[in-house]
Amino acid sequence: MSDPESTPEKTAGPGQPAVEQSPENVPAPPGEVHQVGERHGMFGVSGTPDTSGYGGLRQAVTLPAPARRPYGGWYDEVADVLAERLRADGIEHAVESVVLHRGEITFHVRREDLLAVVKVLRGDPALRFELLSGVSGVHYPGDTARELHAVYHLLSMTHNRRIRLEVGVPDADPHLPSVVAVYPTADWHERETYDMFGLIFDGHPGLARILMPDDWPGHPQRKDYPLGGIPVEYKGGSVPPPDQRRSYT
Repeated sequence: MSDPESTPEKTAGPGQPAVEQSPENVPAPPGEVHQVGERHGMFGVSGTPDTSGYGGLRQAVTLPAPARRPYGGWYDEVADVLAERLRADGIEHAVESVVLHRGEITFHVRREDLLAVVKVLRGDPALRFELLSGVSGVHYPGDTARELHAVYHLLSMTHNRRIRLEVGVPDADPHLPSVVAVYPTADWHERETYDMFGLIFDGHPGLARILMPDDWPGHPQRKDYPLGGIPVEYKGGSVPPPDQRRSYT
């Protein structure tokens, strides 16, 4: 057997290290977050018999607060160049806030300036975020006037950097510009985000559902979408929704 005292210390793996090794993974103090709602129970389910105790869970829905300068590392370089280019274009207020959370940076952008911002990020030699790897949606019913968020993940292969853009729009007016003309990879990503969340990307070359049938009511990944209760049909036969099936217990 090897001597425990002579065994070299193991290095942290790719997962979530202990708190003392990775303080950025500790939840932010109450004064550094913005609460936009409260989640009750497990997965939002209500009205069903609960023998697990999960129905009594209450968890605050919070968003991290804007960060303050300096951000650290290359984050300041990207933020400075972007601010300078936007100021030269006369849209210095395009970026509403910058958030640093769990070692990642997010630029919150006004929807009317989104196209101008992505053109600068893609084309400027000091930035060169050539690849849009994905567009996704988030629904925060308690984030008044910004209930629907579109999130864009950008990669600079030239500088080996990743950033995130986020745009918030009201549920009553879920329109924002399509970025397909700048990043063609956004084509099907925007269609899926429209299908699942109801965000409408103006200027998209063919905005239509991509996962659900064209006549499907509602958008399945919104928080207000009902869980279960949707009948499924197979060539004339039908399977009742989960909450209406026969119980064998």
